[in-house]
Amino acid sequence: MKWLNDVFKVKKPVIAMCHLQALPGDPGWNKEKGLDWVIEAARKDLHALQNGGVDGVMFSNEFSLPYLTKVEPITYAAMARIIGELKREIKIPYGVNVLWDPKASIDLAVAVDGLFVREIFSGVYASDFGLWNTNCGEVIRHQHRIGGENVKLLFNIVPEAAQYLGTRDIADIARSTVFNHLPDALCVSGLTAGAETDASTLKRVKDAVPDTPVFANTGVRLSNVEEQLSIADGTVTATTFKRDGEFYNEVDEKRVKEFMDKVKSIR
Repeated sequence: MKWLNDVFKVKKPVIAMCHLQALPGDPGWNKEKGLDWVIEAARKDLHALQNGGVDGVMFSNEFSLPYLTKVEPITYAAMARIIGELKREIKIPYGVNVLWDPKASIDLAVAVDGLFVREIFSGVYASDFGLWNTNCGEVIRHQHRIGGENVKLLFNIVPEAAQYLGTRDIADIARSTVFNHLPDALCVSGLTAGAETDASTLKRVKDAVPDTPVFANTGVRLSNVEEQLSIADGTVTATTFKRDGEFYNEVDEKRVKEFMDKVKSIR
């Protein structure tokens, strides 16, 4: 747990997602508005999140739907440009997530001085993206080869829109993942972005690996944050911070502040 305090300086940190609009090459890319518009949208969301009091921020290509499990170079090149433009304005610890490509995520983190990465690093899944395989040993060796050994790795062991291929219990998956891969944290998700993380699943994971940080990765909102943080060591939060709590909307600073005031009272 020490690294959480070293990075965020608080108990049970809230990492907010800064969702980037569709990027060049994505089906939703807006050629007319261009990359400057994407940067400005990210800038507004970043400032709203920071002003609202979140503990950290993670930049992701959230609107690159449908996602690839091996992204095209233009995706993380564009993300590096965006984060580079915003870097001087970032006042809190930050990380990155290139959906859904662990090597690209680590590459980007190294390039922009990101402190942490959230990804699917281990397991085999039947998913909306097809058969989803991983090679954690190869990814970790890549991390060390490019000088990213200090980047903290948040392993999503219950991926969105996917199911573990096999009948292993989630507690067993958590224990073996920690033993075999030495993750810096585990993330437990609901079905999709904004879908509530099942509290009983969250508890089974936390009970299985009490010495490893466990994050509630989706669907934490004002109405359930007290329950979720009674189990989890922190949250990765996005949708509830958007205007009207809608995934595709911009960040609403008032909603962020209300949420973070509740978190501070829980701490």
